[in-house]
Amino acid sequence: MNNINDIKKIIVDKPLKLDCGKIINNFPVAYETYGSLNAKKNNAILVFHALTGDQFVSGINPITKKDGWWSYAVGPEKAIDTNKYFVICANVMGGCMGSYGPSNIDPTTNKILGTNFPVITINDMVNAQYNLLDFFKIDQLFCVTGGSMGGMQVLQFVSNFPDKTKIAIPIACTASHSAQNIAFNELGRQSIMADANWVNGNYSNEKLNPDKGLSVARMAAHITYLSKNGLQEKFGRKLQERDDLKFSFDADFQIESYLRYQGSVFVDRFDANSYLYITRAMDYFDLIKQHHGNLSKAFAQSKTKFFVISFTSDWLYPTSENKDIVIALNAIGADVGFVEIESDKGHDSFLLNVPVFLDTLKNYINTSYLNN
Repeated sequence: MNNINDIKKIIVDKPLKLDCGKIINNFPVAYETYGSLNAKKNNAILVFHALTGDQFVSGINPITKKDGWWSYAVGPEKAIDTNKYFVICANVMGGCMGSYGPSNIDPTTNKILGTNFPVITINDMVNAQYNLLDFFKIDQLFCVTGGSMGGMQVLQFVSNFPDKTKIAIPIACTASHSAQNIAFNELGRQSIMADANWVNGNYSNEKLNPDKGLSVARMAAHITYLSKNGLQEKFGRKLQERDDLKFSFDADFQIESYLRYQGSVFVDRFDANSYLYITRAMDYFDLIKQHHGNLSKAFAQSKTKFFVISFTSDWLYPTSENKDIVIALNAIGADVGFVEIESDKGHDSFLLNVPVFLDTLKNYINTSYLNN
């Protein structure tokens, strides 16, 4: 599989009303699965991906030829053991890996949608992915999990479908996007829209690519995924393959070179308009407001068991915001566990090889399954 047209997808033929008011139907939801669904259909885990992820959770991504974004956590004998569990992951609506998004063709014009794509929300993403349960004839999932924006989807899923999963594991996330995070996302969006090649979102039809703007957006966001101590330890003020400053605007420091590399590889695999739409969906996310200022009400109808995970050095979605979710669940007497994992790797800790996190995740999932 080398072509995005070859990836697995379902076509949802029933209408879905989006939060913006638009109704869509006959739209694709691209997905990937790992492991096997058992006869009882009680071993399914729905994984939600973060901002720049996709459905290729583990193994080698057949499109990019890189490791799946959660290869440390998902696979045979790993924290989410695909010898035991049936893992499903969908590309979010608004994404660029086969699901309905701004790079799709508009059948009415035969042109790429671009910014004619409707503005979407986390709620819309979750409601679209719910169709996979019908497709696989799964009455109830064993688990829903995901980190960052994936964690937001976990919270929204339980709120929307209170009896559709046994356990929920939101990781390094929040119940409503903070002003700081909205600000960082706006910085990224403005860098894309300031690129002359963006042409009001119509770049694909013009055979252009706002790659410079998208690269800067990725660089700015990537800084927020790391921690000050982690950066200092890894890079400090080390110079890039030389002994002295060049007195120029080339990449003198290793951290500059690293960020430029992160930006350059990102533009090869991600669509600029998708970046605009998905960050907008994150900014609009406010489960507290959805429930009139009371987060507890989001989960009041659910018997789902929760396990909330945060990281000490995550300043993007700090432990305090994760604890707010725990407090809201405690207020309604929900079955909720919480752990803060020690890590200097910042927000990205959930994606990296952090053994304590991976062991904690594995133990909770396996123990819960024994009691399933």
